[in-house]
Amino acid sequence: MDKVYEKVLRCYECVRQKVKFVPKVALVLGSGLGDFAENIQVEAELSYSEIEGFPVSTVPGHAGKLIFGYLGEVPMVCMKGRVHFYEGYDITDVVLPMRLMKLLGAEILFLTNASGGVNASFAAGDLMLITDQISCFVKNPLIGPNIEELGTRFPDMTEIYDKELSAVIKNTAKEHRINLKEGVYLQLTGPSFESPAEVRMARILGADAVGMSTAVEAIAAKHAGMRVCGVSCVCNLAAGMTENPLSHEEVQEAANKAAPLFTGLLKESIKKF
Repeated sequence: MDKVYEKVLRCYECVRQKVKFVPKVALVLGSGLGDFAENIQVEAELSYSEIEGFPVSTVPGHAGKLIFGYLGEVPMVCMKGRVHFYEGYDITDVVLPMRLMKLLGAEILFLTNASGGVNASFAAGDLMLITDQISCFVKNPLIGPNIEELGTRFPDMTEIYDKELSAVIKNTAKEHRINLKEGVYLQLTGPSFESPAEVRMARILGADAVGMSTAVEAIAAKHAGMRVCGVSCVCNLAAGMTENPLSHEEVQEAANKAAPLFTGLLKESIKKF
């Protein structure tokens, strides 16, 4: 058996020994959304450190636990804190949680993140529906032996972000008068913020926002047959677009301010999935 898949199965067996809950929706919470779990009728919680072989987040603001429960009538698993490639993990560990949540029963993956805006019409605090993505300088998580149990060797990426789920999110935003932008998200490796020249490159490539997560997670989830959707919180304008230096504290502060609106959009959208 492939070693990567074997590790995912070990994590699955470890979780199943402790939690029997079967989710339909998997949600990855980005910076500033840690309190979203307060909206869930919690059935079980599991710290990443309790799952054998599961990567543990080292980033401030990422709690590091799986939360199982109901949002309305929708059974879901919520990933409170993600792991990033820049933390030093192998790319297969970065996407392991997506594969695990798929094995646990999740059919839909809702990705969220904090990002830097490279579209000049964006402002700090804007929410952006991710319509497509670019993975730039980041190792593809499907490199290596294909895990046939999950998906095909050459998965189609024409529509990574599910149009029907995206329509639900857009309609929900309209109903609640939430200004929801749309655009392309570009993932770089981090952990350094992008240089002004890299921001210009991203803009030339067609990106509207940049960050250090999400694209590889979406690739792995799509490969495994999950339906994917995503919303990004634009927490600042990227390097070179303003005179201000960038900091993680600034990102967290902007994400925290946008959190109530972001939380409302997630909550009402998921109830319709």
